[in-house]
Amino acid sequence: MTRFLITGAAGMLGQDLQQVLAGRDVTALSRADLDITDQAAVRAAVAGHDVVVNAAAYTKVDDAESHEDDAYAVNATGPAVLAAAAVDAGARLVQVSTDYVFDGNGTSPYDEDEPTDPLGAYGRTKAAGEDAVRAIAPDSSYIVRAAWLYGAGGPNFAKTMIRLAGSHETVSVVTDQVGQPTWTNDLARQIVALVDADAPAGTYHGTNGGQASWFDFTTAIFTEAGLDPARVLPTDSGAFVRPAPRPAYSVLGHGGWARAGIAPMRDWREALHAAAAAGVLTA
Repeated sequence: MTRFLITGAAGMLGQDLQQVLAGRDVTALSRADLDITDQAAVRAAVAGHDVVVNAAAYTKVDDAESHEDDAYAVNATGPAVLAAAAVDAGARLVQVSTDYVFDGNGTSPYDEDEPTDPLGAYGRTKAAGEDAVRAIAPDSSYIVRAAWLYGAGGPNFAKTMIRLAGSHETVSVVTDQVGQPTWTNDLARQIVALVDADAPAGTYHGTNGGQASWFDFTTAIFTEAGLDPARVLPTDSGAFVRPAPRPAYSVLGHGGWARAGIAPMRDWREALHAAAAAGVLTA
């Protein structure tokens, strides 16, 4: 039986990975259980496992602008340490990355092999993590880029919108940032499918299909939650000035799945409907 190690297991994706892998041989370690920058601890944790899924990440995008060293430790140094330990143990590594490795100036879905050009500190550190994993474990690693994640196990945009609906008559949401809302349960299942298929090492885009603006996503959230979508008002990113720049266009292409003979993830609307039915859309 394949032995899985999940790092960052207490996070939103980590929790869904545990759910999807229920009944299998799984070791789930949270940040409190394992410092992924500690070489000796990581080497000991990875030993005896066949697959390591690194769901640990520094995801505070705005804070990373002023704490880039901290973000780099988790997002770049940690993956390098995990990759080295995985190679030593003969294990495969799944490194979860992000759409923020791109600059967001595109007009068509980004291919998996498109050159990266991050806008801010968070994207730079995640791109550095990708580069380290590829350099250390080129033949035994998967880079899976995620984006716009929401799920039951942690704070996220969908939950925030539901919470705001309970305290505000209207919510204003930007129309000029476009991406792919992605349910972490779908992403977890796709990662497991990737490993189970023994797919070729390389980069894959782990996002639900289609595309939407944050405004589109919010109106769909309201609709699925039985709220009036007319309460969602359009605005633009100029109304929300933040320390870190956001990519305006974060739509990722899914050609890698076809090349590996694996079906891509379903459309984001279908996933949101299923997530709502599963009780995910609660404040």
